[in-house]
Amino acid sequence: MEFPSELFYTSSHEWVRLETDGSITVGITDLARDSLGELVYVDLPIVGRTVSRGESCVVVESTKAASDVYAPVDGEIIARNDSLSNTPQTVNEAPYGAGWLFKLKPAVPGAEKELMSSHQYQSESGAH
Repeated sequence: MEFPSELFYTSSHEWVRLETDGSITVGITDLARDSLGELVYVDLPIVGRTVSRGESCVVVESTKAASDVYAPVDGEIIARNDSLSNTPQTVNEAPYGAGWLFKLKPAVPGAEKELMSSHQYQSESGAH
């Protein structure tokens, strides 16, 4: 399994990448993708929606189960990966790349630094 060191992670298995404009891109980790199995549907958030840390804002459905994806920080949804509507399996194929879910403008700049590092996430989740 892969856990890129430049990303931040949540205990609910989201990854967060800080972008140069201060926004963050959010997706699900390789561990979450592996646990869920092949995704068949992704219900993305509405752009412009304000979310609170820990709030469910995406639902991913696989052949095994449906699962919520949570906002890693407080902020506003500024983009979503609409291509996943037609090709949800992209999350399985490239969870840290083309399989991203949404972008968020954090309410507090730097809030992602409160999240876990790759090492911390692997230790807490038992992933290797």
